[in-house]
Amino acid sequence: MSIPPTLGLILAGGLALRMGGTDKARIRIGGATILERILAGFAPQCRQLILNANDDPARFADTNLPIVVDSVPGHAGPLAGILAGLDWAAMHAAGIEWIASVPSDCPFLPRDLVARLHRARGDAGTQLACAASAGRRHPVIGLWPAALREDLRRALVSEGVRKVELWTARHRVAVAEWPAAAFDPFFNVNTAEDAAEAERIAAQLAKSDSR
Repeated sequence: MSIPPTLGLILAGGLALRMGGTDKARIRIGGATILERILAGFAPQCRQLILNANDDPARFADTNLPIVVDSVPGHAGPLAGILAGLDWAAMHAAGIEWIASVPSDCPFLPRDLVARLHRARGDAGTQLACAASAGRRHPVIGLWPAALREDLRRALVSEGVRKVELWTARHRVAVAEWPAAAFDPFFNVNTAEDAAEAERIAAQLAKSDSR
C-alpha cells in the first residue's frame, strides 16, 4: 500500500523522574544524543516532525522543530501530547490525516516504523496501529488519525482518561510486530543502567556497520 503523508510527533513531555529529572532526550548514546538519533531515523519517514514538550519548551529550541504543549493541564500523559499533535496538525498541516508518535527515550527506532504501522492498520482495516516487540505492545509508538481527534479530546477532558490503552481499547488497534533477537528496537532509556545497556547496543551496531 502507498504510505499517506504522516506527521511525526516526538513525545518529550514526561518528567523523567526515574532519571532524577534529567532530560532523557539529551542523554548521549554512542556519541549522539537520543534525540539526535531519533531525528536522524524518524525524520526521513515523515512529512514533517513536531515535538511535544511541557515545562520549558525553549529547551528544545535548538532542534528548530515546532514545539507543541499540552492543552490538557496537569501533565496528563502521552494522550495529551498526542491530542496536542493532532490539534497542531489541524491548524498547520492541512491535508495530513495521520500522526505517528514516538517517545523521546528510544535511541534505536526502526527505519521502517511508519511504513509498517500503516501496512498493519491497512491490512487489519483499523484506524489505529501500534508497535510491538518480543510479544509486548508499545502503545505510545503508533499511528493516530485526525478522524479520532475529538473523540480523544472528550476522553481526556470530559472523562479524565489518562491511560493510552484505556482509550485505544474503544477502537480496534492493529499491531505491527518487530523481532527483538539481537536487541529490542524499542529499547527505552529510563535509568542509568538502561543508558549503559544502550551504549553496549550502540557499540555492537557500530561494529556491525563497519564490517
